[in-house]
Amino acid sequence: MSNGMRVDLSALDEVIRKLWTLLDDMDKAGQTSRYNTEIPMDAFGNTCTFLEAGDLHAAHKDMKTDLETSIKELHGLIDKFGTSTSKVKDKYTEQEYANKRQMGGGSGGSKGKWD
Repeated sequence: MSNGMRVDLSALDEVIRKLWTLLDDMDKAGQTSRYNTEIPMDAFGNTCTFLEAGDLHAAHKDMKTDLETSIKELHGLIDKFGTSTSKVKDKYTEQEYANKRQMGGGSGGSKGKWD
């Protein structure tokens, strides 16, 4: 006997869709952090005459690496959550289909004629 709980499969579909969209956005952020945030050493002057130029460039490289690592880990987390949510939704869909088949085809109505 059912306890009256229902799973909104369309809500799960929406969560999955939003997660995949977020994953695409994370891919773009990863590409940007990897390729569009590089500051070449000569940006501080052709001869790098001020003393802190090397330290500043090294700090930038460290932050760039940290950002890329964080984006990669977040991407993995979102991917894992999206995949898990998709599997859960598939299991609920399969169970709903099995329940409908057990109850006589899922139409909810009688197949006989009432006169």
